[in-house]
Amino acid sequence: MTRTIDYLFSLMSPWAYLGFDRFHEIARKHDVRIRYRPALLGEIFAETGGLPLARRHPARQAYRLVELQRWRAARGLPLVLNPRYWPFEGALADQIAIAIIEAGHVPEAYLRAAHRAIWAEERNLADENELAALLAAAGLPAELLVRARSPKITDLYAANRDWAIAAGVFGAPSYVLDGEVFWGQDRLELLESALGSGRPAYRPDTDL
Repeated sequence: MTRTIDYLFSLMSPWAYLGFDRFHEIARKHDVRIRYRPALLGEIFAETGGLPLARRHPARQAYRLVELQRWRAARGLPLVLNPRYWPFEGALADQIAIAIIEAGHVPEAYLRAAHRAIWAEERNLADENELAALLAAAGLPAELLVRARSPKITDLYAANRDWAIAAGVFGAPSYVLDGEVFWGQDRLELLESALGSGRPAYRPDTDL
């Protein structure tokens, strides 16, 4: 039976970008199905005690920049630490991924290109022309940009936030396997170990 990983992310997260290719490699290697769950991180932070970047202590902000440089080198990916058009209102860019799924397509190509557009190419994904170009490059219909604004997709986006909070997810990217949360792209090797070993999921109330 094929296993499923719930993947909570936002295109606004550089960590989701850094882990994207590695996560998909692991999923393919272990024949795992990915359930994509883009969500609005600010609302998850507000509910679970997290702080937006601008409100974090300067020491935490500085350490984040060092860690981004470390992982940029470790993953061998281009990454601009402070992209020209970031932060921006990212809900529509995220919701396009949901529209792609609801239309029966796989969002991987769009998401890969969108991550790079923000974090490597410094493109403005608040510009709908840029989003349309990403859909075209992924071979997807332009009408998905319209569908992404629909009440159905907006409701699904909000439902991902609610799911995350209920599942104990408090940041992105998070990978949830059999109810066990792996937070951060730096936990991907632990996720792969769990997949390979076949061990039962760890729980906070059970010492296995």
